[in-house]
Amino acid sequence: MKRRTFLGGAMAVAVVGHGSSALAQQPPIKIGMSMPQTGGLAGGGKASLLGIEIWRDDVNAKGGLLGRKIELVVYDDKSSASETPAIYAKLVDVDKVDLLFAPYATVPTAPIMPFVKQRGLLLMGNFSFQVNSKVGHDMWFNNAPWGPADSWAASFLDLAQKAGGKNMALLTADQEFAQNLALTARDVAKKRNIPIVFDQTYPPNTVEFSSIIRALKAAKPDIVYVASYPPDSAGILRAVNEIGIGDSVKIFGGGMVGLQFAAVMSNLGSLLNGVVNYNTWLPEKSMYFDGTKEFFDKYTKRAVEAKVDPLGYYLAPFGYAMGQMIEAAVGATKSLDQKGIAKYLRENEHKTIVGPIAFSADGERKETATLQAQFRGVKDKDIEQFRTSGKQVILFPDKLKAGELISPFEAARN
Repeated sequence: MKRRTFLGGAMAVAVVGHGSSALAQQPPIKIGMSMPQTGGLAGGGKASLLGIEIWRDDVNAKGGLLGRKIELVVYDDKSSASETPAIYAKLVDVDKVDLLFAPYATVPTAPIMPFVKQRGLLLMGNFSFQVNSKVGHDMWFNNAPWGPADSWAASFLDLAQKAGGKNMALLTADQEFAQNLALTARDVAKKRNIPIVFDQTYPPNTVEFSSIIRALKAAKPDIVYVASYPPDSAGILRAVNEIGIGDSVKIFGGGMVGLQFAAVMSNLGSLLNGVVNYNTWLPEKSMYFDGTKEFFDKYTKRAVEAKVDPLGYYLAPFGYAMGQMIEAAVGATKSLDQKGIAKYLRENEHKTIVGPIAFSADGERKETATLQAQFRGVKDKDIEQFRTSGKQVILFPDKLKAGELISPFEAARN
């Protein structure tokens, strides 16, 4: 299954007005990508793509870039790492796109890194984690707020140690993203002399976690760090609810993908209470920048029509920000030269709807903006509750902080 999206049509032409004839005479700037539209990552992929499409529409309504419309060329990678190498080769060699955006997530992105480096192509990353750590491509720029590799685990363990945590359990899926997270967690724990009393990896297709949670509970950890993907995140929390995790646990969560998506949050409801997990954007006053409110006004309306994540906090604004950075770089360099665009992205700070973004040499954020937030007072079957502040209390970073950790985990679940 493939999807190609083209902006244009009667509405866009009418908005452009007198500039429309000039735009129509020039070929569009084609931006190619794969995006999960089916499979386990589809929920996030669809929301991310809608954020990018809103950016595209905003740019084209203003007259495009370099006097040319933006056209998105998008294929469904089915959430599979095996699909993306062929898709990106086609985008470059057959579709002749001008620029590349990466698919959502680490697993589909990792296999295309050697290809883009070999071809000398700019790749705007889309929420991958450490896919460039071994490849070392100097034209990679990740839109995600992660920052330095160890900051994700370090911020979680900072909270854990302040709550009295002295040892740790690790539970991780056997795939690229989770293993990268676990690797940094082990490194941070070692530097802090935090012993790991339980360390288990499970196959990505695991659906039954009861026996794993029983074994983890028997180890009596103070800190439980989980790195999982959406289907298994839900399975783990259901097993924890059924079996319990023990009074020793000060903090639970860390790297659970899926707990940021409206469908998963609505489905799990009160089972989320007490979990401390990473996030990217939450509806707190400190997280609104120029254009943020306007973006969500558009997203909320279009998400209903497109039947995608109604909240869209996790990925959609960062998809828009990815476009904003390209827009700024192309505008500043007045060119589609990818080396020139990469140089501009590397040497400047960029204003976006998710805040200012500056890159380190490895193409990741210079400073982490990853949130650690605790679910509190969540009710069952009420997605609208997540549009208000206080349901996910920001504990980190300090400049965005909205409250203190409630610990131990079992007490925080009430």
